[in-house]
Amino acid sequence: QVQLVESGGGLVQPGGSLRLSCAASGSILSVYFMGWYRWAPGKQRELVAGIRVDGTADYGDSVKGRFTISGDNANHTVYLQMNRLKPEDTAAYYCNARIVEVGGHGGIDYWGQGTQVTVSS
Repeated sequence: QVQLVESGGGLVQPGGSLRLSCAASGSILSVYFMGWYRWAPGKQRELVAGIRVDGTADYGDSVKGRFTISGDNANHTVYLQMNRLKPEDTAAYYCNARIVEVGGHGGIDYWGQGTQVTVSS
């Protein structure tokens, strides 16, 4: 069984920074992708950033130039450095990973429990 454990959310003032982390554990054979999505009340789910096993990354348009995603393949961990945070970044952030389990036959999407990021003065 695979679990994703997130940490690093909280309250920060506009212009501040936060760092989120997500670690996958369990019976993991390989990880294809790890990333972050966010949900805010009244808005659609949005890809924040994601990184593939080859190191290539994608970012949502609203966070480009402010957020940076990085990964530690050996430890199945991904980090999201969020700088110059804005009130519109306020949302619940969820870690997502596509993982092949030992003995599995394809990648399965897993989700973390979510961590709240609130940007407010």
